[in-house]
Amino acid sequence: MSLMRYLLLSFAVLLLPAQEYPLGPDHERHAGVPAGQVTKYTLTGKVYPGTTRDYWVYVPAQYQASKPAAVLVVQDGGGWINETGRFRAPIVMDNLIHRGEIPVTIGIFVNPGVLPALTPDAQDRFHRSFEYDAMTDRYARFLADDLLPSVAAKYNISKDPNDRAIAGSSSGASAALIAAFHRPDQFSRVISYIGSFTNLRGAQTLSSLFRKAEPKALRIFLQDGRNDQSIYAGSWFRANEDMQSALAYAGYDHTWVVGNEAHNGIHGSAILPDALRWIWRDHPKPIAKGKRPIEQFVDASQGWQLLSQGHTFAEGPTVDRVGNVFFTDARGNKLWKIAVDGKVSLFKDKAGFVSGLDFGPDGKLYACRREPKQIVAFDPDGTETVIADGADANDLAVTAKGEIYYSDPIAKRVWFIDAQRNKRVVHEGIQFPNGLTLSPDQSLLMVADSADRWVWSFQRAADGSLRFGEPFHRLELVDQTPRSNADGLTIDTESFLYVTSNFGLQIVDPAGRVNAILAKPQPGSLSNVAFGGPELNYLYVTAGDKVFRRLAKRKGVNAWTVIKPPRPRL
Repeated sequence: MSLMRYLLLSFAVLLLPAQEYPLGPDHERHAGVPAGQVTKYTLTGKVYPGTTRDYWVYVPAQYQASKPAAVLVVQDGGGWINETGRFRAPIVMDNLIHRGEIPVTIGIFVNPGVLPALTPDAQDRFHRSFEYDAMTDRYARFLADDLLPSVAAKYNISKDPNDRAIAGSSSGASAALIAAFHRPDQFSRVISYIGSFTNLRGAQTLSSLFRKAEPKALRIFLQDGRNDQSIYAGSWFRANEDMQSALAYAGYDHTWVVGNEAHNGIHGSAILPDALRWIWRDHPKPIAKGKRPIEQFVDASQGWQLLSQGHTFAEGPTVDRVGNVFFTDARGNKLWKIAVDGKVSLFKDKAGFVSGLDFGPDGKLYACRREPKQIVAFDPDGTETVIADGADANDLAVTAKGEIYYSDPIAKRVWFIDAQRNKRVVHEGIQFPNGLTLSPDQSLLMVADSADRWVWSFQRAADGSLRFGEPFHRLELVDQTPRSNADGLTIDTESFLYVTSNFGLQIVDPAGRVNAILAKPQPGSLSNVAFGGPELNYLYVTAGDKVFRRLAKRKGVNAWTVIKPPRPRL
């Protein structure tokens, strides 16, 4: 394909006149083109227990077991392998591989799962929408943990996501793009035909998440027809338009091909050869990431830097006056220090299984201790002072006056300890109060609810009481469940809130809206976050057994500096 044709596919909307979409020469067998082999298998996986499904593996004639092959995974795969149907994928791949227009690629054509009925007079349970339309990462885990390993046991397939593509039509297309969104470590190239990015099971949110989430190394071929369906779940064409706009905003390598067909594969099948050539162009050159959603907060070209690992559970990072960051190994009963030069050292052994940490204006490190249940303060030499007994505390925030707020998740309470060390309950009822932080002017207290999607905002009265509490900051969810696993909180000088969650590090503006989501440095939830370094311009996060940092374009605040943030954009 010529460079000009690629540019047209990449940067223009192809408005095709009303017409039939005939199949071309690439859909036909030709003399001298070796044919690959297609073999049918059945899989009963672990990610969807009890289900069974058919899948077909296409192996090109050029495949050599000594060389890892590229991979194409196709949803609703049974409809793509029929050599007398519309897609005729094995024939198309034979022709393109023979001419060197796509790499030697093993095709995996998989059908959705079915839970077989227990008796002949009962109906099976069909999982297509349950698997394909869901916004969770579960289907991506099925591909990564069940399907691909079953194929890898038979054939030498590449583990490099740059060598892996995923495709589908309708809900199969949404499944493909959702899987690549969640697992860019598995797939980098996507073909989406008449994608169901509508509210069948929440996929209408995917376009907004592409606008907010840290860009991934994905190349996306997006197709739809102007006469696609409009039903109870939404308009398919409008949803695809919205997806294209989101991909353009976020700077993804993508193309948008528009036809005039309805909700069918007539147009998509006709352009399958072009779609395959487009997603594989310049291979094996890596696909570049976009930048826009996160560029106002961090340098998109620099990722997370690993600073410390091997802990049982890293938690509670906080910064002292110099910029050193302290954190706890909450299950290992140790407190650690990361100096401004990145050197890690043990600050205190057998600290009492502490969790949340915060430095006060007096230079002491305040901590939530679990054994025994106390709030304690550590001097720079490690000498400790008990601030409050009987405190079943998880996290805390210290004010410029040395007052303390702490969360008590089990009792669903937020407590206040005044300067005279008297403690009292100042709020009850949040499902699982967890991380806390103060606004830059310390007029507001924010409290994360791990069991919900909200971070609460309270106005602080002069006596430390909390007033007019609202579930104010709305977090994005990784799936349909209401639990965000919101944990640690920190804030910058402009009152943007940084929230660790199961989705990543969510950055929420002062009006309570998620503006960007930084990718997690590793799978699993993040436990906590803090600004650190001499200029308070590094973000430190704890995740599992590790601590990471990342250079930010914003600066954090601390307990002893009270500043009035600018008026937010409303």
